[in-house]
Amino acid sequence: MTKSDKPKPADDDAALKRRRRLAEVFGDVLPETTSDERGAAPAEERDAWYVENRPPHHEG
Repeated sequence: MTKSDKPKPADDDAALKRRRRLAEVFGDVLPETTSDERGAAPAEERDAWYVENRPPHHEG
């Protein structure tokens, strides 16, 4: 396909079927974008999960 070619409806149908099949197999686990496509989260957000889920014996 060249840049001037527009996707055909059959291509859209195939992509839709593929996304549906992936959703059946993996559920909502697969994001639309990867972490390297999104930017880095602020350090506070990256560390928040670890702080919130720290075991009590690691307090201090």
